[in-house]
Amino acid sequence: MSNDLPHNAQQQPQGMTLSAYNARIERLISGEAILQNQWVIAETSDLRLNRSGHCYTELIEKDANGETIAKVGAAIWASNYSRLYYKFKEATGQVLSTGMKVLVNVTATFHRLFGIKVIINDINPEYTLGDMARQRQEILNRLTAEGIIDMNQQLPWPAVPQRIAVVSAAGAAGYGDFMNQLRGNPYGLQFYTCLFSAVMQGAQTVPTVLRALDSINRHLDLFDCVVIIRGGGATSDLNSFDNYELASTVAQFPLPVIVGIGHERDVTVLDYVASRRVKTPTAAAELLIQSGAAALGHLDDLQDTLVGAVRDTVSQAKEHLAYFTTMIPATARRIIDTNRIRLDNLTTNIPYAANNVIVTQRTRLDRAVERMGDSVARALQREQQRLQALDDKARLLSPANTLQRGYSLVTIAGKCVTSATQLRPGDNVTLQFAADAAQATIN
Repeated sequence: MSNDLPHNAQQQPQGMTLSAYNARIERLISGEAILQNQWVIAETSDLRLNRSGHCYTELIEKDANGETIAKVGAAIWASNYSRLYYKFKEATGQVLSTGMKVLVNVTATFHRLFGIKVIINDINPEYTLGDMARQRQEILNRLTAEGIIDMNQQLPWPAVPQRIAVVSAAGAAGYGDFMNQLRGNPYGLQFYTCLFSAVMQGAQTVPTVLRALDSINRHLDLFDCVVIIRGGGATSDLNSFDNYELASTVAQFPLPVIVGIGHERDVTVLDYVASRRVKTPTAAAELLIQSGAAALGHLDDLQDTLVGAVRDTVSQAKEHLAYFTTMIPATARRIIDTNRIRLDNLTTNIPYAANNVIVTQRTRLDRAVERMGDSVARALQREQQRLQALDDKARLLSPANTLQRGYSLVTIAGKCVTSATQLRPGDNVTLQFAADAAQATIN
């Protein structure tokens, strides 16, 4: 650099352009062998493939608490991506994706406009899935083993979910998009929302979301469902949603839960346990709107069915009325004629019927008189026979007949003696025989 400056300028601090300074950084980085072709252990985050075939991701490192402590942007150029993709998939059976802990060979580069980035030259496919994916799988396995992973999914979905408990960050863009979508729905549906504010990124995510769910749980009768939403961002910012306690709470929550966290490519444990999983907060609002629209459509169908049924009923009633209006006079005349004929027949048949009744009853009376005479004669005969039998028995049992058979009667004072106990010494008794009697004294 030239120092041929005016004297007064020599007193001022010397400066250079930013591009010149960045050029120095670029030369320094590109000239450092220790930054070239180095094997680095890191975890992939926010991995994505653009239309040109280049793969972009972030390489991150976390501490024991799961907090990100280092991060750098990385790229796999399209000319190298296919080779690394198939190499990794063939060895591990997995597609290179977000949340994997990898061992990669990188070279640091610095661009004067875009800053520092590392280029991934190679990958060691023997290195297993990252801690994030492993932890997520362990959580899912635990939830499955406990039998609660699909409990929220089994809850009945409300026919018209209008009372919505929202768990999100107040003032967040995702929450704003959600509310704007609900309020601006083309069907004029009214939704009643209540925000339960929570931190949706960082170490406070889990405790604040759990507190929000606990508050909702104390007022279950006020809501139809719960919506947990967060706008897009780096995938590494969604790590907090891969938490067992939070996933267990959502899985067992007594109201259906909709999860709309991140982008379509982002998947967390909550997505596996929630009743409904959507791509974004806007998609969560659209799901609610479509549920309401479906209910309106059902009401419209019922209205059309009811109107059609009423119209058919009225039409049939009019047809019946016209038919009856036409048929009533003819029917009345037919009834009158029929009954007149019946009356004439009755008038003609009454004398014959009366005569038949009289003859029948006279015959029955004659038979009754005849049967009565026979009955009386038989009754008299039976009574005569009975009287004769009684007379015969009286003759056989009379005292005179008994005396004729050699018996005698003992009487005292005109009364028959039937037992010796009736007699006393000195009593005068009469002994009655068939032809005569004798007197005796009891000694």
